[in-house]
Amino acid sequence: MLIDNLIEQGWLKTPRIIDAFRKIKRTDFMSNNNKSLSELNQALSIGCGQTISQPLTVAFMLEQLQPQLGDKILDVGSGSGWTSALLAHIVSGEKLKSKINGQVIAIEAIPDLKEFGERNTAKYNYIKRGIAKFICGDGSKGYIEEAPYDKILCSAEAKKLPETWKKQLKIGGKIVAPIGSSIWLFIKKNETEFEQIEFPGFAFVPLIEK
Repeated sequence: MLIDNLIEQGWLKTPRIIDAFRKIKRTDFMSNNNKSLSELNQALSIGCGQTISQPLTVAFMLEQLQPQLGDKILDVGSGSGWTSALLAHIVSGEKLKSKINGQVIAIEAIPDLKEFGERNTAKYNYIKRGIAKFICGDGSKGYIEEAPYDKILCSAEAKKLPETWKKQLKIGGKIVAPIGSSIWLFIKKNETEFEQIEFPGFAFVPLIEK
């Protein structure tokens, strides 16, 4: 019902993203006391002062990011692992049984949440297959060991766009990240220039920087 509503309201549009939403169950990424609320279109607590994002917001961000088969994506503030698993489903071409596999590097600053997200994503076999890799660290610094990336997604509010993300992104790549009360889309035109588009009216927990 929730997914059908997101489609009807125009938040979910792209077939591969819709397929990921149908395959990757939000309830598998929630704490036990909140599982019964998985169909609600709102952010919910996952502990440690963090939330699993509102489905509408996740749908909107993925539609802006437009992940593709074979992409390597950095998922900053991976939290519950839900966005990481959605991205892993899309980049791995699972439905197509393709041999072209992308990869999702999920980075989370809070150790307990890194383990929580990794366990949740492992339910879909993406860890074992090497499609999703979880790192405990400061996502504001990116993750140079796996750079460059085709796309970068951040699910926590940054004060400004980190220079490290800009440098670790391929030319032609996209960053979708909350800054202030807006979601921003950045497209890397060349080594120094970015096209940027603002979508105001959203709220996120702050990005943890160490």
